[in-house]
Amino acid sequence: MTDLLYLPDSDDVTAFSATVTEATEEYVVLDGTYFYPEGGGQPPDHGELSWPGGRAEVDGARKDHGDVRHEIARLEGDPPDPGTTVDCEIDADRREKLTRMHTAQHVVSRVVLDEYGAETAGNQVGVDRSRIDFEPADFDGADLERIEERSNDAVERDLPVRKENRPRETVEREVDEGRALLDLIPDSVDPLRVVEIGAFDLCPCGGTHVDSLGEIGRIEVVDRSSKGAEVERIGFELREG
Repeated sequence: MTDLLYLPDSDDVTAFSATVTEATEEYVVLDGTYFYPEGGGQPPDHGELSWPGGRAEVDGARKDHGDVRHEIARLEGDPPDPGTTVDCEIDADRREKLTRMHTAQHVVSRVVLDEYGAETAGNQVGVDRSRIDFEPADFDGADLERIEERSNDAVERDLPVRKENRPRETVEREVDEGRALLDLIPDSVDPLRVVEIGAFDLCPCGGTHVDSLGEIGRIEVVDRSSKGAEVERIGFELREG
């Protein structure tokens, strides 16, 4: 089983060493990793692994029955043997963009819940653009301006972002109704890793996040579309603050 070393609050680490437990020409499994495996609307990290006599470009990381498979885009040399120590480097620029985006998604989701009572039905974080689906919702142009303004008000307050593991019972009691789809998280997952933004927001989440909202930059709502009865999709991008 691969230890997810970035949890609960080490999601700023992008260079580390680890031991190979399994390797093929398609993937490498390590005993522990800071690579983020795809999930929760956040894409996987990219980067590279290197060892004496070999190197692998990694273009994905995905969970597989408790392991994380670091997917190989290009392999130089033979796959490393189990027990080999490898040097690992995550694409730090890409990770930083996804981290800012994911925290921005939490901010926008909180604002929409507070202002319109609409829950986040789904989201997809991207390097350049992200989207969130809200339900029930029927936004107009003025609503989008209000969402952008209120989201940036929160960012400008530069609230601290705390990431930690908490007992599931505590999270279920403290998280606001409509803020998290807790019923989709298996009961066996306890404790839950939560992301708390000051007194502004609390949500269980396993993704990577900034340490304070000022790191996000400026949120710009760029489009909206209808995705069915009472479901609205908002797209947003980030600009330097």
